[in-house]
Amino acid sequence: MTLPETTSPAHAPAAPGTAAAPRPSTARVPASVPTSVGVLGGGRMGAGIAHAFLLAGARVHVVERDAEAAEAARERVETALARSAQKGIEIPDAGTLTTGVATAAFADAGLVIEAVPEDRALKADALARIEEVVDGDAVVASNTSSISIDALAAALRRPQRFLGLHFFNPVPASALVEVVTGSRSEPQVVGTATDWVEAIGKTAVVVRDAPGFASSRLGVALGLEAIRVLEEGVASAHDIDTAMELGYRHPMGPLRTTDIVGLDVRLGIAEELERAFGARFTPPALLRELVAQGHLGRKTGRGFYEWSER
Repeated sequence: MTLPETTSPAHAPAAPGTAAAPRPSTARVPASVPTSVGVLGGGRMGAGIAHAFLLAGARVHVVERDAEAAEAARERVETALARSAQKGIEIPDAGTLTTGVATAAFADAGLVIEAVPEDRALKADALARIEEVVDGDAVVASNTSSISIDALAAALRRPQRFLGLHFFNPVPASALVEVVTGSRSEPQVVGTATDWVEAIGKTAVVVRDAPGFASSRLGVALGLEAIRVLEEGVASAHDIDTAMELGYRHPMGPLRTTDIVGLDVRLGIAEELERAFGARFTPPALLRELVAQGHLGRKTGRGFYEWSER
């Protein structure tokens, strides 16, 4: 049985050694966002992605596993929109939000983004469900931060219409999206997706499919070493982060960043990279211990820091 969907206007929230992939030509006129955008998965990342496309004027459909999760997704998006309004961000042309449990809502979408947890089997299943209902001209994207785009594309009927769109947490505050090109991604699809990223006010970097892409591979390498430094008692979490912020001009230290990303997310990426590159990405015991204890960072109130706001 299909559960009813809920729709609300976004402008009136109810509550608070190999060459890199070539960048598409800059000669094109940037496109507006698709009229209709789908997001499968309405957690923190999915809600942030929905928020970005709503601000750009799209009709956004967020699909979740059940009615309770769909309602929670709607509340996350509307809270993000309310915070944007409180910050003075004008959203006169914002789109409309629909939440529900039926992927049939994606039938008219020009772009559908999978934003389920970082698990290969889960993502493969989500992408198959999306491809069953979208039009043949639609672009399908994964928000994976480390899983191979080619591996995910292998089971798809239209891998040429598929690529990675790696958004960063928190999406509203992040200026970057990593556009990940698979070996069968059409150049026109990559170029259009890059334009869409720019149309939502973010900067796109285009990278070739490789373990961890560019950002996760580099960010996790630094984060894991910071955890080892903490584990060895070399310095406190605060002092490690301060050293990187003041000494290397990082806007945020690697341990605080890990708390915001989620320790479980970082662990999953590290395990993926360990399979690809070996021991240099072996997760430290401290990371595994904290995840096992449920201390996942800001979203649970505790990670390497205590968080009063989630």
